[in-house]
Amino acid sequence: MTHPPDPGPAPVLALKGVSKSFGAVHALRDVCLELLPGEVHALAGENGAGKSTLIKTLAGVHRPDAGQVLLDGEPVVFHGPGDARDAGIAVIYQEPTLFPDLSIAENIFMGRQPKRALGRIDHRATRAATAALMKRLGVGLDPGRPARGLSIADQQIVEIAKALSFDARVLIMDEPTAALTGSEVARLFGVVRTLSAQGAAVLFVSHRLDEIFQICRRVTTLRDGARIADEPLAGMTEDDLVRRMVGRDLAALYPKQDATPGEVALSVRRLTREGVFTDVSFEVRRGEIVGLAGLVGAGRTEVARAVFGVDRWDAGEVEVVGRRLPRGAPSTAMAAGLALVPEDRRAQGLVMGMSIERNIGLTGLRTTVTAGLVDRRAERSRSLDWAVRLQVKYARIADAVSTLSGGNQQKVVLAKWLATGPKVLIVDEPTRGIDVGTKAEVHRLLSRLAAEGVAVLMISSDLPEILGMADRVLVMHEGRLTADIPRARATEESVMAAATGRAAV
Repeated sequence: MTHPPDPGPAPVLALKGVSKSFGAVHALRDVCLELLPGEVHALAGENGAGKSTLIKTLAGVHRPDAGQVLLDGEPVVFHGPGDARDAGIAVIYQEPTLFPDLSIAENIFMGRQPKRALGRIDHRATRAATAALMKRLGVGLDPGRPARGLSIADQQIVEIAKALSFDARVLIMDEPTAALTGSEVARLFGVVRTLSAQGAAVLFVSHRLDEIFQICRRVTTLRDGARIADEPLAGMTEDDLVRRMVGRDLAALYPKQDATPGEVALSVRRLTREGVFTDVSFEVRRGEIVGLAGLVGAGRTEVARAVFGVDRWDAGEVEVVGRRLPRGAPSTAMAAGLALVPEDRRAQGLVMGMSIERNIGLTGLRTTVTAGLVDRRAERSRSLDWAVRLQVKYARIADAVSTLSGGNQQKVVLAKWLATGPKVLIVDEPTRGIDVGTKAEVHRLLSRLAAEGVAVLMISSDLPEILGMADRVLVMHEGRLTADIPRARATEESVMAAATGRAAV
């Protein structure tokens, strides 16, 4: 007598035929999803594919126009995030929001602290409960430590502990590793594996494909609001996943054009900032993309900021097309043809409350101001031109830049600086936090700029990006330049050896 196959565990949380529209925009179209206990399930897709709407539907922020949310196989209606939280669903966002002046324990149990006689808060019991949660996660954070000064990684651990304090059975992690170092990612993955081993269902959202393959068992891929696939990751490749996400191969992600380097456009000689970086010297030629690699804290961003004049250096020289720049003078650097796309686009690259056109127009005020007044028509014309060139997707050019996706915000930062007609373009983490399709567009743009004679210095922690786009790779370790590797000899092994101080120039 043959027995029917074991159907396996029933889903803790599921979506069945869910659709959601915002006006004429169909954010989700007949989407199905099943989250199983003890499984880490990836959600993949470009920006605009519907990931955020799906997450907010599971979290009770949005109610579906059609279809059902199922909890333990039964239809459920969440009237708000509180309902979802009470049902055991927790969302861990990329940037946690803690009360900085309260302790870790107070943050976790805010509004529901254990009480003593006469209604007084039992601080000892609160700290003990927090210590038990940290032990369950395998993390040694002090419950009495103030949240102020915690790293993003530690803040995320606090948010996970808070979710467990609500007896969360489903954990949704939205880009949790975007701002973490390699060691912090490893610790977070250890926590995720512990939770899944304890029976939690985890939905993991990330643009980093290697992390999806490292931590997840299954993947659901969305494209234009529709589910393209729901399948095991075993046997799949990154190229397979990219093809499902964007409809083209991974090879198209690094469209590097061949270019013949010309004259030296940026020359940095013996640049030193005490305690930050020492004796840094390099050149970038016209038509060349030079990658600047290294581990977090190696000093790459600090060198870029000093070259542009944001920070003052203590010794050394910087020249742009033969013109020596004074220290600490960004306006002079801009006038010489230098442009810097910063690492943190939201805090340093954009004014989030201003419109798209005003953000693009900020670098061109000298050409659009007459008698102290901004020529709005000229500003709009200039901004529209660059928005079209970079294929920025928006409803109205007058909309706040905060309404755009991360990838389109990055395009606005690039547009702002490319509108200055730079001779040298420094881009710091140009594709961090943006989807695969937009990443390919940014790479194509950088390659085209180099082919047109712009000198590009690209700082990136994404090693495949460095290897795929750079003509040469400079590597920093603890504030010093340790290698200058030509494209033909640049490998992950050679770059990492120099980044960890195991190789010299």
